[in-house]
Amino acid sequence: MLPATSKLCAAISYRHLRNMTGLRRQAAVAISQELSRLASHSPGPSTWIHQVRRRSSLLSSRLEEKSFSEMEMSYIKQGEEALQKSLRILEDQDDWKTETVAGNGDKVLSKVLPDVGKVFRLEVVVDQPLDTVYGELVDNMEQMGDWNPNVKEVRILEKIGKDTVITHEKAAATPGNIVGPRDFVSVRCSKRRGSTCVLAGMSTTYGAMPEQEGFIRAENGPTCMVLRPLPGSPSQTRLTWLLSIDLKGWLPKTIINQVLSQTQVDFAKHLRQRLARPGL
Repeated sequence: MLPATSKLCAAISYRHLRNMTGLRRQAAVAISQELSRLASHSPGPSTWIHQVRRRSSLLSSRLEEKSFSEMEMSYIKQGEEALQKSLRILEDQDDWKTETVAGNGDKVLSKVLPDVGKVFRLEVVVDQPLDTVYGELVDNMEQMGDWNPNVKEVRILEKIGKDTVITHEKAAATPGNIVGPRDFVSVRCSKRRGSTCVLAGMSTTYGAMPEQEGFIRAENGPTCMVLRPLPGSPSQTRLTWLLSIDLKGWLPKTIINQVLSQTQVDFAKHLRQRLARPGL
């Protein structure tokens, strides 16, 4: 099914390619080729990854909704790239090592990738339906600093189409200032495909948000959160968070690894507390 879908998407894009120039044409062709390559080389993806790829919209289909500038197109392409890279990492089930397992079953795993470095994967089940979790993480992302003490601020700098945003995030200093304040400029791509939601992102550059005084500009990505209803229990959501961050600065790897894995455990705790508040 996936090879056929890839060919269909490529055919759809061709109608638009005749009217594209420069980066627009390159971006559409690149994504068509990537989907085709994944279809022919994928080593048996799990059901939900297959679903996301099979139903993923091509970049060119968005051109029917709005005429994007070349800069906007480059950000859209970066978001798509973050999504595809993240799914490939999660797809490979080999060599993941357990970092920590909480008493409630929350688990953090990690692995080292040659071209990315060490990545972390959080696996949790949240006692809220998918739409509620999605709304908090996507629609209300700018409120994350209100409930997650590890986040000082999240601000949307620009929205591009219906799926892509540029954000500026300020991370709070860790206790004892072991890791000082960091900030990130990211491109984020959100997709809802069937019963699966993917929120992917990676660092980018944005002229209107240069490096800030008092913060070290760190880099993230590819990173993503995947939301799926728990099988047999639609009132619960399985959340997978792939985290890949370069904090920059002079920090021992042992401290970095401890901070990042603890950040994921803390996130799950604070998210549950947020979703348990009356009226949400």
